Amino acid sequence: MSRLRCAILDDYFNLALEIADWPKLSDRVDVTVFSHPFASEQAAASALADFDVICAMRERTAFPKSLFESLPKLKLLLTSGMRNAAIDMEAAKARNVAIGGTQYSRDPTAPLTMGLILELTRGIGRENARMHAGEPWQSFAGVEIEGLTLGIVGLGKLGSKMAGIAKAFGMNVIAWSPNLTPEKCKDAGVGYATKEELFAKADIVTIHVVLSDRSRGLVGRADLARMKPTAFLVNTARGPIVDEQALLEALQQKRIAGAGLDVFSVEPLPVDHPFRKLDNLVLTPHLGYATADGLRIHYGQMVETIDAFIRGGELPRRLA
Repeated sequence: MSRLRCAILDDYFNLALEIADWPKLSDRVDVTVFSHPFASEQAAASALADFDVICAMRERTAFPKSLFESLPKLKLLLTSGMRNAAIDMEAAKARNVAIGGTQYSRDPTAPLTMGLILELTRGIGRENARMHAGEPWQSFAGVEIEGLTLGIVGLGKLGSKMAGIAKAFGMNVIAWSPNLTPEKCKDAGVGYATKEELFAKADIVTIHVVLSDRSRGLVGRADLARMKPTAFLVNTARGPIVDEQALLEALQQKRIAGAGLDVFSVEPLPVDHPFRKLDNLVLTPHLGYATADGLRIHYGQMVETIDAFIRGGELPRRLA
């Protein structure tokens, strides 16, 4: 096989080449790193047209059918994680492009979720900024989370982990999702609630469902309207699961106490987005999965998969 060209996308940490054994491929592969997002699909098509292998970072760059059709040399597309809703798998199959994924050793999103909860209720980050600015005392009287009720939307692997963390903080936990049963809640040691009950009773609601056609817009205007004026919403799953316009209005009108968001319908969040102007909203730039430990595994397994592909062997963690 002749030398391949490999593109690493969305390496905004500038870590990819440092934390994996890319020199292992240097005699067979030329690697190019793209640190910034493409401005459009057309820009992506132009930049990537000559690459045989592409390594994608989660869902940062979408691969619809039209983009696959603009990449005639593409043979292998790798994504961090074992699912990627931004890749048209049928289009990849039609173009004979192999798709591979990578694993996690752990899932760091639940601890980040608790971090957002603590920031919302105790103002650690904002008070740190005030101290560095020379302010003598705090401006924010915090909320004690022990004894509060956490409502978890989605009690899968991540939601269950979040339930355990919350209980360690002394919180009461209830859960709901479209297919969740009281029996499963009992097994997980949490209370079952209907969707209406969860949004009405919870002091903090946290989202842990996978984005799909069913879950898009799952948390809507009516759900937000049921929340207490003292309640908080946290979303570390995917932006489109929550009606962002309805959430914006609820926060602007102070109908809920605040929200913590790590995910957005458009990422990176536009600099002029009205979310950035709200003082009752904690924003992080999709940090949930982004740790050096996780990235080391992702890029290491990408190198492993490219090596197997070149050798003509079975691809580990093949998705399509």
